[in-house]
Amino acid sequence: MPVTLDSLGALASLPFDEIIDVRSPSEFAEDHIPGAINLPVLSDAERARVGTIYVQEDKFLARKIGAALVARNAAAHIEGPLADRGGGWRPLVYCWRGGQRSGSFTVILKQIGWQADTVAGGYQSYRRLVADMLYEQDFPAHVVLIDGGTGTAKTRLLTHLAAQGGQVLDLEEMAAHRGSVFGPIAGGQPPQKAFESTLAAHITALDPARPVYVEAESTRIGRINLPPALARAMKAAEVVRLTAPMAARVTHLLSDYADLVADPDTLDTILGRLVRYHGHDQVAEWRALAATGDLARLVESLIVTHYDPRYTRIAGPGQAAPLCLPDLEEATLAATARRLIADHG
Repeated sequence: MPVTLDSLGALASLPFDEIIDVRSPSEFAEDHIPGAINLPVLSDAERARVGTIYVQEDKFLARKIGAALVARNAAAHIEGPLADRGGGWRPLVYCWRGGQRSGSFTVILKQIGWQADTVAGGYQSYRRLVADMLYEQDFPAHVVLIDGGTGTAKTRLLTHLAAQGGQVLDLEEMAAHRGSVFGPIAGGQPPQKAFESTLAAHITALDPARPVYVEAESTRIGRINLPPALARAMKAAEVVRLTAPMAARVTHLLSDYADLVADPDTLDTILGRLVRYHGHDQVAEWRALAATGDLARLVESLIVTHYDPRYTRIAGPGQAAPLCLPDLEEATLAATARRLIADHG
């Protein structure tokens, strides 16, 4: 019988050795159940071909051609990626709606002797659970927001909090973006749905009785939108606001953005995007500093002129008293993490 997904937490306890997504590669790339492997029974081109025949020519012909393609691709998977699976292997298979693609592949796996089953409703049933958690439900844990101006090492502090047993959601890591105009990371960002799947998996693993530390972000990280449940929780969260000396912030940013420092053309392109905020003269001055390699002065000027004024406007007067760090050395951040965990649990 198909397996019904009642909750995201139930995924970890299902008695299966592997989850197989048999949708096309583009469907898988947009989003999939975390941990699933992609063994498509129809490629993107094959799926488009069968769909066109189904709609424009003949449904029976489309099914016949589709069945031949599925059988051919299934054979390639069995002889290839699945060649080393033993007789006791138990796979859980899904497609878009839990219908023909997953059903056909599962029949073949069962005929071999494997204890295969499908997901009732397929990917769509899983996606409904993710959407319900992130768009309809309240966030399940108390949020402590790590805030502070650009360059105050908020992300590094999250790493120390996690190392000392704190619950952490690193949104920038999940979104593959550092959260500013200089934030893009090589490889690009995941699709919105894939980000939400990763986020939902992390939320599912949280202990609701303990706080979770989250870096302050706007409602968008690059092109990723924070879903409503988390955005509401962050807006109402307890805030820890970091400050640090300017020299320490500059040093941290030069290290954190070493990829941009090593890529003058990309740095120049990003600086050009700031013209609409600061005008041509200011951006020309920044470009000159970059061209001569005076990156410390460039970073300090960006902090003073671009980032700190924007942060002050966003933070507003209701912020908590700042947590003043003497520097941003690892020992200082580790001690700060211990202090926060002691204060908040």
